[in-house]
Amino acid sequence: MIEMKVVSKRFGKINPLSIDSYIKSEGYQALEKAVSLHPTKIIEEIEKSKIRGRGGAGFPAHIKVRALSQESGQKFIVCNADEGEPGNFKDRMLMENDPHAILEGMIIIAYATGADRGYIYIRGEYQNAIKIMRATIKSAEENRFLGNNILDRGFNFNIEIRSGAGSYVCGEEFSMIESIEGKPGRSRTKPPFPTEKGIHNKPTLINNVETFANFPHIILNGGAKFAKIGTPSSTGTKLISLSGNVKNKGLYEVPFGTSIRDVIFTLGKGVKNNRAIKMVQLGGASGPIIPEYMLDMSIDFDRFETFDSKTGTGAIIVIDDRFDIFDILLINMKFFVYQSCGKCTPCREGHTQIVNLINKFINHRASEKDLMSLENLANVIQQTSLCGLGQTSMTSIISSLRYFRDDFFAKVRY
Repeated sequence: MIEMKVVSKRFGKINPLSIDSYIKSEGYQALEKAVSLHPTKIIEEIEKSKIRGRGGAGFPAHIKVRALSQESGQKFIVCNADEGEPGNFKDRMLMENDPHAILEGMIIIAYATGADRGYIYIRGEYQNAIKIMRATIKSAEENRFLGNNILDRGFNFNIEIRSGAGSYVCGEEFSMIESIEGKPGRSRTKPPFPTEKGIHNKPTLINNVETFANFPHIILNGGAKFAKIGTPSSTGTKLISLSGNVKNKGLYEVPFGTSIRDVIFTLGKGVKNNRAIKMVQLGGASGPIIPEYMLDMSIDFDRFETFDSKTGTGAIIVIDDRFDIFDILLINMKFFVYQSCGKCTPCREGHTQIVNLINKFINHRASEKDLMSLENLANVIQQTSLCGLGQTSMTSIISSLRYFRDDFFAKVRY
């Protein structure tokens, strides 16, 4: 079996709305262990685990935790559950199937850093997840895992739910902070970074749902043991949202180092009607598009640097040979035109121009000059946009120009 269940081990085995069910399955044992340790010891275990953020960027988790712990005054912990990337559904599944694990991870980090307030920012479309997380917070408070004097340790931490209104850009950390503060979701210039000045200019740590869900496992079993799973640069497991033209769509958890081909053909059981794979998009709309011959590539942070990308949020979207690459690119770019907050010019104006250029290729009206313009504009948007939306939205364009260049030349009018 290539699956290895760590954060999804309780799926289908516990009642997510029952704290007793969670407790009977090692629930809150990691928190009880954590509060018996000095906060620095917790950070050391996270560092030993070598865990990197599961929200897309892959930033080493211990650096954020240590940075927040060194700040003074009021501090905030934020769980990013604004899962707006098309093709992703892992965070929703975590919230709906094992919500207490997310809370436990947040509480452990709050104890380690001295934070006393937390937010879970959930996209508005996830009404069921919002309902479950609210009930989970209430039951954790009633059982003294949240609130004042947690586990009689004189440690206070409270969590609130905040809901987005469907804006994709609010998944970016500073746009999320603005939204939590009641402002329009637009990014800020950085530095300073959130761990220095976040919510209300107070130190703030933001991590993804999956990242927080891993922390109890790390504390309970030890960082060194966690680091033995996966690869040297990418430890632990990764939740994979598999969709597109595969027989068995769904959520799977595999150790880092598993090949994309194994996920598609062993877990996903291959392509529907045994059609040939034309391309695969990794990580969602902002991820790279790769050809079939690259499917033996392993899921690994360092390996994904090959095309200036990250492993992303873990989506694998399989596209068979019935589809043209320009149809996929047009859908992606129209999405980004609609989702841009409009604050910076490269993103606001650039995506519209990209759509115009792609339409030229679709209609066989593109020239070699248009091909050069597409490539140059994509690089400008990627390098000069203010936030992660513009910085990553061009990944599909840039990767397509690299791996499917013949498709572009075939559309050029000479």
